[in-house]
Amino acid sequence: MKRLYRWTLSLADHPYAMWALVIVAFAESSFFPIPPDLLMIPMIIARPNKAFLIAGLAMAASVTGGLLGYAIGALAFEQIGRPILEMLGKGDAALEFNTRFNDMGFWPVLIAGLTPFPYKVITIMSGWTGMPLGTFIVTSIIARGARFFLVAALLWKFGDPIRNFIERRLGLVLSLFVAALLGGFILVRYL
Repeated sequence: MKRLYRWTLSLADHPYAMWALVIVAFAESSFFPIPPDLLMIPMIIARPNKAFLIAGLAMAASVTGGLLGYAIGALAFEQIGRPILEMLGKGDAALEFNTRFNDMGFWPVLIAGLTPFPYKVITIMSGWTGMPLGTFIVTSIIARGARFFLVAALLWKFGDPIRNFIERRLGLVLSLFVAALLGGFILVRYL
């Protein structure tokens, strides 16, 4: 895994880094274990004037790759989807979660798109459980856009000094934000 991590990171210096980002963001949404943030961060630090272009490409490729994950779940769960989820250690949880997944509406896609939770798990589950495709696409655009454009904006504004925060703590901050958002909705609903 460390070799795959270093290889992915090395793509940021490649002349075709934008294409590499598109491929990694696409693949990460359905089967690849390394998030595109690893490429985005050094690319944006090296070219801050292209920060939002880089984020836009990552978002578009990620949502498109999410459609592949959705198709895997809908059309080939047993052959492809289950082995991917089992490789990630999520196989048993997926079976249990299946019964409640669509009752939650867009929340699973939003949460996975924003937080460090593996987005590919949710894309596959969305197809497997038959989540409405429109809900999946719109929520994926919102979640992945928010995540990638937040990273881009922070790096564009603060540059390399914010890098450590993004790499180490952004997932926690976004997870806390989602928890607070969910808590707010629960309070409003039941109070």
